[in-house]
Amino acid sequence: MSPLSAFGLFAVVAMLVCYALEHRSPWFILAFAVACALGSAYGFLQGAWPFGLVEAVWSLVAARRWHQARRAT
Repeated sequence: MSPLSAFGLFAVVAMLVCYALEHRSPWFILAFAVACALGSAYGFLQGAWPFGLVEAVWSLVAARRWHQARRAT
């Protein structure tokens, strides 16, 4: 497995885990946003810019959700 593939695998697994745990704490929402940003970087690095672009948008959406969740508590 190449380092780039390992990085992509890490990013996707982190997204999955953080998404599954979002209901436990707003910090998992933030971690999901960071994982999406990593997924975006992976997409751009491997040349799949549509994937990179969509993951960047998901990262922004999750960051906004985190901000709203923090304000609500």
